[in-house]
Amino acid sequence: MARPPAIEVDTPDRVVLNVRSLGLTDDQFLRLCSDNRDFRIEMSAQGELIIMPPPGSMTGRRNLVILQRLANWAEQDGTGVGFGTDTGFTLPNGAKRGPDAAWMSRERWNRIPEEQQEKLAPICPDFVVELRSPSDRLSDVQAKMEEYIASGARLGWLLDPFDNCATIYWPGQLPERIENPTIIYGDPVLPGFQFDFREIA
Repeated sequence: MARPPAIEVDTPDRVVLNVRSLGLTDDQFLRLCSDNRDFRIEMSAQGELIIMPPPGSMTGRRNLVILQRLANWAEQDGTGVGFGTDTGFTLPNGAKRGPDAAWMSRERWNRIPEEQQEKLAPICPDFVVELRSPSDRLSDVQAKMEEYIASGARLGWLLDPFDNCATIYWPGQLPERIENPTIIYGDPVLPGFQFDFREIA
């Protein structure tokens, strides 16, 4: 008989369960997420189930602004597809992550079989955004950004309205922290994409 999962209360708003011995399949993970829509659920590469509360109203409003700007640019640019907050991806290391916003080239997206597109696509987007919420520990979100870059993301933005800063992640470079940011640029990965950080400050 399998041992019950070890439970660790990571922060007052976040619970980490060690479910490695259960060996959850993608379908089981998706069912778990579907059955518990009041939570945001991810899985680490080490087989830890990370359960977080849904975002608060202000975080939701900020997320919508980011998604609107990215969707508008993606529609006009036409070379790729954008993804919203509820989208999950299986990264090469096995982690199941859901960035707050993401984009990838249409060429890469179209290479994924349609049945996998309907689940947790086994790919890391070209561009990912994480918006820090009040319940997020900064070190956790930074580690997640590093994981995206190590998994193949070509550009990542960590947007932190609480410290009023943005951190830009590129492969092979140290993260660039921008204090009191104004316009953030997506070039060359997202040519011409600009985001005014002051809209979420």
